[in-house]
Amino acid sequence: MIVFNRPPQTGNEEKYVIQSIKSLKISGDGEFTKRCHRWFEAKLGVPKVLLTTSCTHALEMAAILIDIQPGDEVIMPSYTFVSTANAFVLRGAKIIFVDIRPDTMNIDETLIEAAITEKTKAIVPVHYAGVACEMDTIMDIADRHKLFVVEDAAQGMMGSYKGRALGTIGHFGAYSFHETKNYTSGGEGGLLIINDAEYSLKAEIIREKGTNRSQFFRGMVDKYSWVDIGSSYLMNDMSAAYLWGELEVAEQINDERLKHWKKYFEGLKELEKKGILELPKIPEGCVHNGHMFYIKVKDIQERTELIEFLLAHGVQAVFHYVPLHSAPAGVRFGLFCGEDKYTTSQSEKLIRLPMYYGLTSIEIKSVIEAIKDYFGQSKK
Repeated sequence: MIVFNRPPQTGNEEKYVIQSIKSLKISGDGEFTKRCHRWFEAKLGVPKVLLTTSCTHALEMAAILIDIQPGDEVIMPSYTFVSTANAFVLRGAKIIFVDIRPDTMNIDETLIEAAITEKTKAIVPVHYAGVACEMDTIMDIADRHKLFVVEDAAQGMMGSYKGRALGTIGHFGAYSFHETKNYTSGGEGGLLIINDAEYSLKAEIIREKGTNRSQFFRGMVDKYSWVDIGSSYLMNDMSAAYLWGELEVAEQINDERLKHWKKYFEGLKELEKKGILELPKIPEGCVHNGHMFYIKVKDIQERTELIEFLLAHGVQAVFHYVPLHSAPAGVRFGLFCGEDKYTTSQSEKLIRLPMYYGLTSIEIKSVIEAIKDYFGQSKK
């Protein structure tokens, strides 16, 4: 069976986790956390990053930092994971969903301005499959309307937009290190990217359960106490140690995934030319990270049949998000602004193919041949 995903392993994760276990600081902000923080701040060129227990928690921290209050409105695509919305709903926000672009499955930047009201507080673009949203337009809209931008870059590490790393363009960004992502911290994990140093101290307080504990350990205060709201968003140092084993070879992992992506694209482009399926589109100025390779077929029936066919032929392929605005909580906490021209119809066509560090060329060829067999296009 060619499985859909295998968590990346580079060989040093176990060694570093054991080193962390034997240290005197495993609960969080230990040596490996510090290494990861330094790596990200240098790589991304940002003033502050904070490892968190998940990307969900990084988004929740961003919602607190921008002071989301009951009644505020937050604009985002409906085609995303539930955490994108939940982080703001937990603070009392109403989610305003707008349609997506069919080429990238990202939020349609041309529809955002029509969704803005006097209650709008933030825009949350989601960089689907590690391919950037049209951030120049989004930032221009945000600047003119004095709105925050929180980038959900859960899938976006190593991706960029016009030379800028995803997650570093808006006011805040969030990465995921879940086991399905390009880099993992051993199952779950996240990163909050703080692009305005003004929020650095408050972010530390929120992450440390509302205390100024981090400042105490740096000698900035003579004792630490409860000073604001917060929660336990701190990644443990063993998870950071696991992540460090992958950051050391981050470029190698990225290069391999991009090679996988190109093999799929080259192997399936003839089917696209014949109008049998659609392949991903990468807009000019966007550098993706090989996070995902998907195809889009005719409709939901063909999607179901192809997934079943592939499984019967030893290939695990899966669909992705069910649009949030059609979910019970989406109806309760959100509103779709304008016409759902693409969100539902495009989501029903999309199939994700196996993609992970360690996937072999032979396995990729087998997946391609199975897809061609389904469509009667095999040369065998």
